[in-house]
This record gives sequence, structure tokens and C-alpha cells, in this order.
Amino acid sequence: MADLTTKLGSLTLKNPVMTASGTFGYGREYASFYPLNSLGAIVVKGISPFPHHGNPVPRICETASGMMNAIGLQNPGVEDFIRKDEYLPFLIREKATVIVNIWGKSISDYCKVAERLDCVEGIAALEINISCPNIKEGGIAFGTDLGQAAKVVSQIRKVTRRLPLITKLSPNVTRISDFAKCVVDAGSDMVSLINTFTAMAIDIETRKPKIANVYAGLSGACIKPIAVRMVYEVAKAVNVPVIGMGGIFSAADAIEFFLAGADAVAVGTANFIDPMASMNILNGISEYLDAHGYNSISELIGNLNL
Repeated sequence: MADLTTKLGSLTLKNPVMTASGTFGYGREYASFYPLNSLGAIVVKGISPFPHHGNPVPRICETASGMMNAIGLQNPGVEDFIRKDEYLPFLIREKATVIVNIWGKSISDYCKVAERLDCVEGIAALEINISCPNIKEGGIAFGTDLGQAAKVVSQIRKVTRRLPLITKLSPNVTRISDFAKCVVDAGSDMVSLINTFTAMAIDIETRKPKIANVYAGLSGACIKPIAVRMVYEVAKAVNVPVIGMGGIFSAADAIEFFLAGADAVAVGTANFIDPMASMNILNGISEYLDAHGYNSISELIGNLNL
């Protein structure tokens, strides 16, 4: 059986399959389906230094080959996340590898939550969310401006001494490789991509947007070819681990990302359709490696025939 152990810089995962932030809650809803420590990592919903209720409803709708959401990063705030039983303490009891996605409305907010989490046991890494299109302050405002992206990452790096930093990149830019190089130069240990595309849908009977926020993030199978292309570009541009995501519904989808240069993958929208999706994808990757004579997952990374 092929070795699935995955090295992401200083972080070692038992396998390369993790969950994408915002699509797996804080793990509790899925724990009855399989042991959470079976996956490489659980990336939790975005955590801010303050409790946040998110956007008004309706804030989710289905679209062709995908879904749109404008949840708006609803979360209990960092202190409740650390202390309340249903959040981090639950994941620690489950022996899950936990990566915490963080966000804020200002650079100071990002630094506050990063510094607070840096000293908390049971967390393996932080994922800096500079790419969410569904909040009006922070988020994508940092991820689509090279200067702001560099500034927020560099400031977080100053207050984070223990945990590896992953920066989650926005696809809503002209050259995503420029942003990858920018955040790596600013101190990010690795990058993850892609987040959702800014999108919009209209109800033609009411003539109103289907999402109360008007704009939403588009995810699902429809974005996978663009995500694979962007991962390929970024993997060639930076010499740090790359976590790929965007429309992964099967092991074959995940393998495309590995061949494009991703060191690990995150499963997102598929979790809403099938709670077993992440485990099925992991099992399928293992079967593929064995069937094709690979000894380890590392032999597959970037092994694209051109």
C-alpha cells in the first residue's frame, strides 16, 4: 500500500486530504460518519476575534454545476472557539489535526486572533483568509491588493511564532501567481487556493437577487478546471507547499490537482452533497496509487506529462 504521509513544510499529515474551511463546520456534524482523525486535517470555519452573525438570509442558492453562498463568515469568536465544548475541545478529543482559518475586518483583527491562537495547544496551523468575497470589510479587500496582502501576512508573521501560516488566495485576480509570491515573500509558509469566485444570481419572477447580500461566492464542480489551472501556475511560481481546492468531488478530481503540483487537497462543496465525500476521495486516492504502482503520494506531485 502506498504511503500517504504528506509533508507540508514543518507540518506532517497522515494523508493529503483535508476539509475546506466553511464546508465542514467545526467537525461535529460529520463525526458520526467516520473518525475525524482519519483525514489529514480538519480546516474549521473562519474564526475572528469577535463573534459574528454573518449575512442576512437568503444566503445560499444552487446554480448549474455548483452553489453560491454568502454566509459571511459566521462564527462564535476566538474565545468561545477555544473554550466551548462543541468547538476546539471537541476536535481535540477526536484527535483531529486542526487547522484554523482566521479573518478580520482590519489587520489588527487578524493579528489579534493569530496571536491568541498561537499559544493554544491542539492547533496545527493557521490559514489566513484574505479571499472571502462575502464580507464588506476585510477578506477579499486584502486578497486582491498586493500591498495589502503583503502587509497583513507580514504583520501576522510578527505575532505568530509557533504555528505555520497558510495564506488562502483569491481567484478574483488577474495573476494569482503574483499574489502567491507576494505572500510567501511576506512570511507565509505555504498557500492554499482557490477560494470562491465572486458571482450573482437573479430571480426573474421577483426581479431580486437570489442572495440578500447581492454578491456571493461561487463554488462546486463548475470551478474545477480554473482551480486546476491556477494551482498549476502557483506551484511553478513558489517553492512552498501548495494546498489545492475547488470543485473536488472524486479521487480523480483530487489527482488532477496533485499532477498540477498541489501537495495536498481540500474538499469543500462535495461535503454538503455527501457527508462521506472526503473519506471516499481519500480511499480512491489510495486505490489509484496502488493501481499505478506508486510507492508514495509524493511521487505523484507535479508528475504531469507535457
